[in-house]
Amino acid sequence: MAFLDSIRAGFRNYANFSGTAARSEFWWWVLFTELTGAAVYAITDVAMGDSIFLGSAWALAVLLPSLAVAVRRLRDAAFSWGHLFWLLMPFVGVIIIAILCAQPSAPRPIVLSRTTAKPLAAYGAR
Repeated sequence: MAFLDSIRAGFRNYANFSGTAARSEFWWWVLFTELTGAAVYAITDVAMGDSIFLGSAWALAVLLPSLAVAVRRLRDAAFSWGHLFWLLMPFVGVIIIAILCAQPSAPRPIVLSRTTAKPLAAYGAR
């Protein structure tokens, strides 16, 4: 997934905690939020001194989408969303989540739809 597609998907699915997110979607989202947050903090520091209002507003604005994309990424790597509680541990939690989110996608079972699956055909039914 490309950079801009990841950002669009992050905001479009801002409260979607179901489904999965590819590694590229997650890491492009993290890069976008961190770089934008750093720019907002730097601009407000230069323009207003020690005011952190805009930076805090940005952090709150991307909190829910960031949690949603992290939950979808953990699900894609076959981990439970409960691993996000590691983030409550300073420093170590971020490292653990980064390692978990860097794991490859888990293989998916093939699910046949009703139109393609014909289980009774093996018994001669039509």
